[in-house]
Amino acid sequence: MTKIVFFRSGGSFYGFEEHGHSGYADAGEDVLCAAISAMTMLIINTVEVAYASDVEYTIDEGATNIRVRSKAALTEFEEDERKRYAVSGLFMSYYYQLNELVEEYYDHLSVEVKDIDYI
Repeated sequence: MTKIVFFRSGGSFYGFEEHGHSGYADAGEDVLCAAISAMTMLIINTVEVAYASDVEYTIDEGATNIRVRSKAALTEFEEDERKRYAVSGLFMSYYYQLNELVEEYYDHLSVEVKDIDYI
């Protein structure tokens, strides 16, 4: 099962961690894993390139652990309100998209939110 935990501070989403293989299908055939991987890279590239913001991420493919965070989503680190809104909104959109997937893949995907200061 893939477990994804989103980080939120002051109502703003600023990152997430992903752990584990979905186990939906064999490696190379797992459409759920492929979708999650593609969306994760979209988040990283959009924050970094399109929004010209720093994004911290680590990817440990062997242990299937991924951590993505961006200070640009939070008031205490980013002055530009539009940039904060865009970055946080991107993380929030990913959260809602994954919740849609949970409805069909509930045995293979878990999503939650932790309200916690930037870590």
